[in-house]
Amino acid sequence: MGPAAGAGAAAPAGSALSAPRLVEAAREELGAGRRRRRLPAARALQLAGEVLAVAAGLKPALLYDCGPEGPAELRRYLARLRGAGLSPRRLHLLALGGSALLLHPRLARRRLAATLRARPAPFVDVSAWRPCPALCGPAEAEAIRGHLAALLAHLGAAEADGTEPVTSSEVVPVGWNLCTVAGVLLGYPAAYAFAAGEGAENCLALTPLRVFTVQASCPRIRDGLRVQIYSFSVPESLCTELKGVLDAWRDELEEAFSAQSDFVDLCVASEVVTLPAVAL
Repeated sequence: MGPAAGAGAAAPAGSALSAPRLVEAAREELGAGRRRRRLPAARALQLAGEVLAVAAGLKPALLYDCGPEGPAELRRYLARLRGAGLSPRRLHLLALGGSALLLHPRLARRRLAATLRARPAPFVDVSAWRPCPALCGPAEAEAIRGHLAALLAHLGAAEADGTEPVTSSEVVPVGWNLCTVAGVLLGYPAAYAFAAGEGAENCLALTPLRVFTVQASCPRIRDGLRVQIYSFSVPESLCTELKGVLDAWRDELEEAFSAQSDFVDLCVASEVVTLPAVAL
């Protein structure tokens, strides 16, 4: 258990939010056709909580699989959330390979910069031909660093040029491993990578994985609502080598949690699991 923090027209920042308005925003703006009305209220509130977690600085990004309209539907949804008082802070919408990432601009850039500095590089090669996961070699790690450096420069330029509450930009990721880039942006202390041309095939089946989950309560949205902030895995065999980045991730999370007031009752848990197949 981590440290706890205190608890019509747009609501003032920090005030209680209207759960019905948040559900309505998701149902009316996300998805297409009949999908909109079928969105369960619980899922709509979870999504609002995840957006709030980004805005509150608890994680650098949220990944969203766009519908036929692309990031435009997410932009409309965010406008509705801002109207409901959920996020007065500046956010950035990054279109990347058919998906969209909602970024906390400062945290996302800080996360990219920290990953570029990290030694050993926190990239785990899970290519299907490997007998077991291993840290990427120097050549593979340097190629990934090149992609991350390009993305860091892109985000810096986009942030400098933007003035709106929600800015947006697009990156065409030629030759990038999107799984790795997304993992870094989402704030995972270690990101998976695999050889080009293998699709999502990997060597994680029947491999012991330490799965980390982070949850917290969000009374601003609804009493008793638990929001999942993080869920990621690290091969158990590499936890010792990656102890430095795992410890740094936890320390930064607890520091960020103590600096905000939207969430309370932080819980960081981990367990070792072995699965017959793992999708990335």
